[in-house]
Amino acid sequence: MVSESLAHVLLVSFPGQGHVNPLLRLGKRLASKGLLVTFSTPEITGRQMKKSGSVFDEPTPVGDGYIRFEFFEDGWDDDEPRRQDLDQYLPQLELAGRKLIPEIIMRNFEQGRPVSCLINNPFIPWVSDVAESLGLPSAMLWVQSCACFSAYYHYYHGLVPFPSEKNPEIDVQLPCLPLLKYDEVPSFLYPTTPYPFLRRAILGQYKKLDKPFCILMESFQELEPEIISYMSKICPIKPVGPLFKNPKAPNSAVRGDIMKADDCIEWLVSKPPSSVVYVSFGSVVYLKQDQWDEIAYGLLNSGLSFLWVMKPPHKDSGYEVLVLPDGFLEKAGDKGKVVQWSPQEKVLAHPSVACFVTHCGWNSTMEALSSGMPVVAFPQWGDQVTDAKYLVDVFKVGVRMCRGEAENKLITRDEVEKCLLEATVGPKAEEMKKNAMKWKEAAEAAVAEGGSSDRNIQAFVDEVRRRSVEITSKSSSSQLNDEHENWVNKPSSNGKVEILADSSA
Repeated sequence: MVSESLAHVLLVSFPGQGHVNPLLRLGKRLASKGLLVTFSTPEITGRQMKKSGSVFDEPTPVGDGYIRFEFFEDGWDDDEPRRQDLDQYLPQLELAGRKLIPEIIMRNFEQGRPVSCLINNPFIPWVSDVAESLGLPSAMLWVQSCACFSAYYHYYHGLVPFPSEKNPEIDVQLPCLPLLKYDEVPSFLYPTTPYPFLRRAILGQYKKLDKPFCILMESFQELEPEIISYMSKICPIKPVGPLFKNPKAPNSAVRGDIMKADDCIEWLVSKPPSSVVYVSFGSVVYLKQDQWDEIAYGLLNSGLSFLWVMKPPHKDSGYEVLVLPDGFLEKAGDKGKVVQWSPQEKVLAHPSVACFVTHCGWNSTMEALSSGMPVVAFPQWGDQVTDAKYLVDVFKVGVRMCRGEAENKLITRDEVEKCLLEATVGPKAEEMKKNAMKWKEAAEAAVAEGGSSDRNIQAFVDEVRRRSVEITSKSSSSQLNDEHENWVNKPSSNGKVEILADSSA
């Protein structure tokens, strides 16, 4: 039975795998410290999580607390193709969420579980408005590096020159960061980015950066010491990563998988130590067929064993299903295994795996560093190009296979083979492995009891508990409701009433 005396935190996630994973991991960390955590995201994603066996109907014990799930309808049919277009989906999600998240909070209040704090991830900054409308504190989980947080901050406020249409190839010098070449800046900030809607979505958070009392960050002090210290003087940042390492609940069955992972651990067990190349480009990146073919032949020509994740594209994405070259699996034999999805944390921790060919998304970057895994960097867009710069030049755990989608260059099989061998054989591979193991030790120390991230999590939990005492003194849900109504219908500066709940801007 869940104790009603536990302070209660509501997590609201954008429904993408790369957003659900870190926020749910944060939820497990908070629960393990003795909080009741409710995780919420649109119902369509909730059903996928249930189908993959990741979540449960009843509150699940995690460490000293509990985690539970309460999903909400986004107002569209399951087969609505517009979900693949963020310019259309984000306003719809906001419209539904501004109405339904307060209802979830009211319901929990009436059932004796008053919510003490809301936490959102990027792309849905309106959650902090909902919290404010109900007189509740809010926090935000930033799911990229602090370096990228700083890049977006400096861009949003116009503090340093960035590539522009007039000067598209200028280098960018940010405080406490290495010099970034124009193609190492988060690519959504390029003047020619094909994803301007993602720039808008991310920068939307910066418009409301004064609302969260805390910005929790999926990084750790020892990984980005200078930039974290610098940005902490500007914003209330608390690095709490790596979130997937949870010493108090290492074997929690609650996971954020939207797709069920294929079984590949038994196959890895059959391989010698440090003999397998793991290839995965995450849940969103899509490569063209000719690039896929070159990677396939590069893997074959290297002579190395490989585990390759080939996630099929979403049916409404407009992408064609990629295929392997004729006879590829026969030529690979038992040296190769291809799966649709993998239990990545377990794969990266497996002694048979020698290196990770990655798109350099921040979740994968943190998992690689925290597992002591050298990488072959194959970034495409967004923060991936900045993460690749750090993996190769700053953290010194990787070799660079490409510079990103903007380079518009086919990476040949010879280059693929060269990078694979460089990362697995010889003195450079040994040096990278040594550096990777140092980051693994630093990551484990950060989340261990009394470590830098553990102290930050504990300070956050203590603050939530302190605020919880004030919130539970509210006498009734009608008081919460009144606050919400007053805020929604508050007069604007010109004296007119703004119906903020219906805003989809």
